[in-house]
Amino acid sequence: MKIYTIRDIAELSGVSVTTVSRVLNDRPDVSQETKERVRRVMAKCHFVGNANARGLKQADGESVAIIIRGRNNPFLNTLTEAMLVCPRSEKTAMITEYIDEQDDEFLHALTLMNRQRIAGLIFLGSRIDDRCKALNGANIPMVFATVSTKGTAMERAASVSMDDRAMVRQAVETLIRRGHRQIAVFGGRRTGDDSLVLRAQGAEDALQSHGMALDAAHYVETRLTLDDAYRAGMEYFRNNPQVDAAFCMSDATAVGVIRALADLGRKVPEDVSVMGVDGIEIGRFITPRLSTIVQPVEDIAKESVAVLIDMMENHAPARHITVEARVEIRESVR
Repeated sequence: MKIYTIRDIAELSGVSVTTVSRVLNDRPDVSQETKERVRRVMAKCHFVGNANARGLKQADGESVAIIIRGRNNPFLNTLTEAMLVCPRSEKTAMITEYIDEQDDEFLHALTLMNRQRIAGLIFLGSRIDDRCKALNGANIPMVFATVSTKGTAMERAASVSMDDRAMVRQAVETLIRRGHRQIAVFGGRRTGDDSLVLRAQGAEDALQSHGMALDAAHYVETRLTLDDAYRAGMEYFRNNPQVDAAFCMSDATAVGVIRALADLGRKVPEDVSVMGVDGIEIGRFITPRLSTIVQPVEDIAKESVAVLIDMMENHAPARHITVEARVEIRESVR
């Protein structure tokens, strides 16, 4: 019997791999007609959704679970799609599990492992903090994509990421060199060892090197979604009209901030320059085109899958790979 992959399901359904993933997770942003078409193909190919209609389970072969922490995150969705089409053995099926940004991805992984046979894990959008202790004793290879696990106690946890601290320092220094002195930073919690904390440190490095500081008044903690960033931007810029630049820790956050500025009558970049992180496709098409740190999605995806497969099949040790990113100045920075 042929073992179908999610790529096969996408091709037979005439949709993208991301759309199949969304159908498997019963996401609301897929039309009913498309859901029915994909499900008919899945049934014909003997795919069966799990008990919660989240993910993919096959009778034969082994499964790799991709756990995505953060729904409606365009960068993580694009990265997931890239991983799903990476070369691997036909017996290895990929399943996707979307959880909320505030949920615990490690407890979710343990629940999933108790529910079905999982041979490997890939975490996207994860935080490295005390919650990682939940994985102690979990004898399974895993890869953290976009966040480094180097130096942690997790011996079987590999990682693939850019140098977040160095790249953000470079980006914020670009804003400073272009004359900005009142710079706000929109990001997540500044605790733990995840990529967002490193990005905050990179911004602080840049400001301190020019005699400035990243004080609490100009660090805006927000979930990295369009809606939350929009609300945070509205509140912040109402109270801080003097600020002339915003560095945002994701492109989705930057888009939300740009919309807030527009609704407040502020022009980008004439009044406020805005820069993001990720390099999502929509950033090249909004007005103004978004300046950003472009992460190499294809490289992160290929390296993450290759490292995990090497650990699964060859019992290779965990490796920590740093990929090259770049600062790209477009129209949103004056």
